Amino acid sequence: MRPRKQFNWLETLTADAKHDRQRLAVLVDPQDAPSGKAWRQLLKLIESSEATDVFVGGSLVTENSTKRVVDELKRSVSQPVVLFPGAPNQISERADALLFLSLISGRNPDLLIGRHVETATHIARLDLETVPTGYMLIGDPPLTAAAYMSHSLPIPTNKPELAVATALAGVMLGLRCLYLDAGSGAGKPIPASTIRAVRDAVDVPLIVGGGLTCQTELDTAWASGATCAVIGSAVEQEPTLLDNLRRAD
Repeated sequence: MRPRKQFNWLETLTADAKHDRQRLAVLVDPQDAPSGKAWRQLLKLIESSEATDVFVGGSLVTENSTKRVVDELKRSVSQPVVLFPGAPNQISERADALLFLSLISGRNPDLLIGRHVETATHIARLDLETVPTGYMLIGDPPLTAAAYMSHSLPIPTNKPELAVATALAGVMLGLRCLYLDAGSGAGKPIPASTIRAVRDAVDVPLIVGGGLTCQTELDTAWASGATCAVIGSAVEQEPTLLDNLRRAD
């Protein structure tokens, strides 16, 4: 096993959570990433934006797409590149960190522990920080791609007590971070009341994504307790949106 990099992404995330500093992640789906001039423009927009992180991943990504996108991001942007994998083939040793996701909101054993066992030996050989992360799908019908591909039902938005119980269980199991996700292309973001309820119950960093499309929705997620708000589909549709997104000073 090679020595780990000195930079520790989880330490920076945890410190920001402790001091209520806002983080903004741009999610790049390798399958939907543009090419040519449009891709070069997106890279420039990310680099010049107030984004603190770039997440890479998706529900359905072809072989080698992740590696190519991560390589190009590492050459072009200064923000940490963090893997948000939807499958074992979405791994690149050039990334700065890997969200080692356990789908604690569902009951699919493959995504609770199965794929982790498949990939653990391979990941252990890489110079890649792994972040034990409880992944929680939260939302109502229609199902998003994440819910469909994971063969699991999201936690209903009108049941924040289930989200809290799930989050508490994940933290008690030793997970170091929680990712609350409405799913890619969700019609609306996770309710502020749900984010706030989870924030009040646990003291680990909260990543919140899915359905966030504008500054107002990002501000609501941060004000409700999100450490890191993630925007993806909205930037895919209109990359110049990044020019107008701001974090509080």
